[in-house]
Amino acid sequence: MRKLNLLLACLLITMLVALTTGIAQAQTPEQPWKGKTVTVLVIAEGPKAGISGPFYHFREEWENLTGAKLEIAEFPFGELHEKIFTDLTTGAGKYDIFVIGTWEYGDLVAGDWIVPIDQFYGDPRFPEWPKDLAPSVELLYTWGGTWYGVPNDSDGQILYYRKDILTDPKWQAEFKKEKGYDLPVPPETWDQLYDITSFFNGKDWDGDGEADSGISMHLKVGGQGMFHFMSLSAPFVVLPGDKVDNVHNTYWFDFETMEPLINSPGHVRALEFLQKLAKTGPDAQLGWTLGEAWDYFLRGKAIATFSWGDVGSLAQDPERSKIKGKLGCSILPGVYEVYDRSVKDFVKLEKPNVVGNTTGGTWHGVISKLSKNPDLAYHLLSFHATVEKSRYYAYHGWEGVDIGRKNQFIEPYGTNTIEGFLEAGWDKNDILEYNKAYYDNFYAKTILPYLRIPGAFEYWTSLDQHLSEAMTGALSAQEALDRVAEDYRNITERLGVEDQLRYYRESMGYAGQ
Repeated sequence: MRKLNLLLACLLITMLVALTTGIAQAQTPEQPWKGKTVTVLVIAEGPKAGISGPFYHFREEWENLTGAKLEIAEFPFGELHEKIFTDLTTGAGKYDIFVIGTWEYGDLVAGDWIVPIDQFYGDPRFPEWPKDLAPSVELLYTWGGTWYGVPNDSDGQILYYRKDILTDPKWQAEFKKEKGYDLPVPPETWDQLYDITSFFNGKDWDGDGEADSGISMHLKVGGQGMFHFMSLSAPFVVLPGDKVDNVHNTYWFDFETMEPLINSPGHVRALEFLQKLAKTGPDAQLGWTLGEAWDYFLRGKAIATFSWGDVGSLAQDPERSKIKGKLGCSILPGVYEVYDRSVKDFVKLEKPNVVGNTTGGTWHGVISKLSKNPDLAYHLLSFHATVEKSRYYAYHGWEGVDIGRKNQFIEPYGTNTIEGFLEAGWDKNDILEYNKAYYDNFYAKTILPYLRIPGAFEYWTSLDQHLSEAMTGALSAQEALDRVAEDYRNITERLGVEDQLRYYRESMGYAGQ
């Protein structure tokens, strides 16, 4: 009887184990979200272009993994903001994920419209991704220490130049004869860059029988030119310091009054310099879009440009570029004199004031509070953020995802190696230059503050419009920026000075005097 009881007990245990295992398997099927759908709202660039392209690229793989369906809703750049907030304020909830430019955070956080993702991180149901963004970039994915975004893009602007020309002994000798000092490679100050671009402008330095240019920029209204002014002006305006206060590490507004600083002497001097620098490039720049300015440099017609990471990647494309293997890259130049608000004058430094930047969209996904499947939405974004996908995007420039994560940077700056870049077709010189320049930029001691308060893009649109008035000569630099400042006051008053000041302080990490 004891043996029979023991046998029955063993049989019962076996049945319970089988039943429990079956339940566990039923709860964690191979396709746990089968039959569900997640919809992404993203900038309209198509299946084979920046930011939207990766969602098409890995859609089939992700759908097979999860059993879910991915729908992609594309809208032009100028319609994104309206589409996002119409969906939210009407309660429509059409979109689970918004792929945003980081300037949207103020409006989204203020309205409590997006889902914190800390609750999902580390959950074994989701793909793992390392929190390995450069600290300056990580700030753009968080608010008040809480993560809302999942790593994707890392925007910042660096200087690109023709290393082959600037290191040519013939041109070095002629430059020294004309300018009286050795040609600096790379230039450490904006004045040095101006000397270089003015020296080469109008000369046939590439030997094709045609005169070439010094600089290539895009200055058309609506073409994102205001971003480039921000990056250029940073060292004229942002005084280094150990904390954020009304004198140090500030750029946009006064932390006590919300009075705009955009027409300060530092900003004005920077715009006057930009006006001068533009004259070392073609007149057509006034009507160029971003892509046109890139292509002019990539075709070998300008000695320098400054822009996003796309330029380095596109330089490797033989169908678009004639300069593969000829690229020089560096953090943007600095200046010796920076405006000091405490003394209301420019102060001279012993070394150039070099300021890194996170200028641009740093495009990435956030989850709508109206999403019916936030866990599925997070799975999609975390799948996109894995080391495997992150490195693929670093190697291939077509998808518009620029480097800024440790797993993308080459040793000794990160954990990646050069082999993946070489296999993807990069020139060894170009990737080494590019890798160091972006590391230096994102890990710079001083970083241009990024504006993320409600209405951020409205402030920037005003800047874009009035910059054009200065660049075309319709207004002086001071007059143009005075108009921007007046627009800023009006925007702030309409949105509420006290609210705007609170969000500005929070977003900048200002702790008070």
